[in-house]
Amino acid sequence: MRDDDLRPGPTDPDREHARRLRLWGLLAVWDEMDPTLRRRLCDLHQSTTRDRSMPSRLAMSQLGRFKTMADFDWGWPATIDRDGIEEMLRLGFMNEAANLILVGPNGVGKSMIAHNIAYQALVAGHTVRFVKAGTMLEDLAAQDSAAARRQRLKQYTRPKLLAIDELGYLSYDNRYADLLFEVIEARHRKRSTIVTTNRPFSQWGEVFPNAACVVTLVDRLTNYSDVAEIHGPSYRLKEAEERRAGKSTTTPPQKGTPR
Repeated sequence: MRDDDLRPGPTDPDREHARRLRLWGLLAVWDEMDPTLRRRLCDLHQSTTRDRSMPSRLAMSQLGRFKTMADFDWGWPATIDRDGIEEMLRLGFMNEAANLILVGPNGVGKSMIAHNIAYQALVAGHTVRFVKAGTMLEDLAAQDSAAARRQRLKQYTRPKLLAIDELGYLSYDNRYADLLFEVIEARHRKRSTIVTTNRPFSQWGEVFPNAACVVTLVDRLTNYSDVAEIHGPSYRLKEAEERRAGKSTTTPPQKGTPR
């Protein structure tokens, strides 16, 4: 049966959903089945496929270990839009192929939030890639031919959601700026990208000194995006100081005392 033969009309979203799932047997008897049963069969097939693919998608994502949002101290940052962050976690931006940009100083939770959004996308059945900016750019720059670079680019342009972490912590030469632009341009208005950065856009010229494409890069990235600014002292520094304080109040065991 040809795909065109089963193409639904514009007013039948359930049938369109079944076509996207390639449920040709169901579509062949579509008009003979109860609408509620058809919808349940589609949902069951989708959830089963999503669960079965989760291990491979999780491995491909390279998310690694991270704290859940249940551990996030919303009261610590001096400035944070909690409602906006929680809306991001609901993934509505992915339906519009919009980008998310998390801006703020070190240690305020940008990477933690990005990890959790990426994980929610995995649970929802999407393909995800999480990568530090330096790792991605060095990987692309290391390819020894244009063909090899194009092939490697697919690892960063194909996932439904790409999270680029820690952009701005290092400075890069013009070639790296061009490579980042290639990634962002290829994904523009097609797939969503998350970027965490400790630099406001006005300082991106310092991240990519003398790169001609910086203005265009920022324009592409922000053209259809939500920006969340987080301000405050480093929570990681607070935790480190608490650990040190805890150790200093612990009395060392006396000589000959059982440990």
